[in-house]
Amino acid sequence: MSFELLSLENIQAIADHYGYWAVFGGIALENTGIPLPGETITLVGGFLAGSGELNYWWVLASATGGAILGDNFGYWIGKFGGWPLLKRLGRLFRISEHQLEKAKAQFSENAARAVFFGRFVALLRIFAGPMAGIAQMPYPQFLLYNSGGAALWASVMVTLSFFIGRVVPLAQMVFWVANFGVLVLMGIVTWVILSLFLEFRKNRLESSPLE
Repeated sequence: MSFELLSLENIQAIADHYGYWAVFGGIALENTGIPLPGETITLVGGFLAGSGELNYWWVLASATGGAILGDNFGYWIGKFGGWPLLKRLGRLFRISEHQLEKAKAQFSENAARAVFFGRFVALLRIFAGPMAGIAQMPYPQFLLYNSGGAALWASVMVTLSFFIGRVVPLAQMVFWVANFGVLVLMGIVTWVILSLFLEFRKNRLESSPLE
């Protein structure tokens, strides 16, 4: 299914027809690593609950359960097959295995935060589970942070849509939330680039001969 087919209107139609299963399945697939608009699906579920078409608690349970299950699939996919795939992609884009090892080690240092808070960031919500598996994050630790992050993210998204959707058009709310996620992602990318630049500059100064 292409992204053009997953317009807000189509997502609403799917949610109207399949109800809680649409919320559960869409979010589970996204968190497995398939780039579906899980955030929008969750907001639509909360909106339908606010309009009385669905039950708030069942939408919340569906969103939380789908997020937990999907990330678990993503974790095990990353753990058993993600690293060889990542190395092949690295060769394709001329990224050395040493650089990949360094990136994996850096992710490992921040894996808990990435798994817990990554759901609020565009793209990281899709890749946090597989990356945790690739980084060999201990499964009990992953399950703890994954479940806690899923419950927090689902509660915020569903509750936000449940109440604000009564006074703000759904399309406008989806636009705001999506832009917030992109802004956070841009902030993270800027921080990473700045950190790499400062590290490169420090190493260059340390390696240069003294005058």
